[in-house]
Amino acid sequence: PPGHPPVNTMPPGHPPVTTMPPGHPPVGEGPATQPANLGDVSSARGIVDAYYDSISGPPGAPREWERFRSLFLPEARLVTVISGRAGDTPLALAPEQFVGLNRKYFEGSGYVERQIRVSVDAFGRIAHALSTYEARRGGDAAAYSRGVNSFQLLQSHGRWWIVNVLWDRERPGVTVPERYLPPGPVESP
Repeated sequence: PPGHPPVNTMPPGHPPVTTMPPGHPPVGEGPATQPANLGDVSSARGIVDAYYDSISGPPGAPREWERFRSLFLPEARLVTVISGRAGDTPLALAPEQFVGLNRKYFEGSGYVERQIRVSVDAFGRIAHALSTYEARRGGDAAAYSRGVNSFQLLQSHGRWWIVNVLWDRERPGVTVPERYLPPGPVESP
């Protein structure tokens, strides 16, 4: 736009991008993580779909945890709020902690998290996906929980990354707004 500095320059007073704090990895080095399936990470929508696919499955079936890990920046967090006797407590997990906390439950009893509606807003190399989900014990079981996942996404080094996932679920007094539900009748769990 007119009056806007050229894209490759920094604001006045900002240190040059080649000046990084001691110990900072060189600029231009990609995130250190395992390789991902290109189909999973080539679009903002694709990475959200891969998230659901990697954690879902029938009882006794292992999940695609390597695939799950490949979707995230190493510094990523998965965050929710746990309500308890001490009030509402934020729970922030690294992807590996999420796997450790949920592996037995997801694989033992069966867990399918199915996206029922998503909206993706993007600007440049960032995107936000607001994704409504239903949780089931198996593919044909009735939904026992429903909520909204908020995905922060970043495009870097030729692919998309999940930066953070923040979610909340329905409970007494908190229901998913109609604008986040698919058109037509939807039964509340």
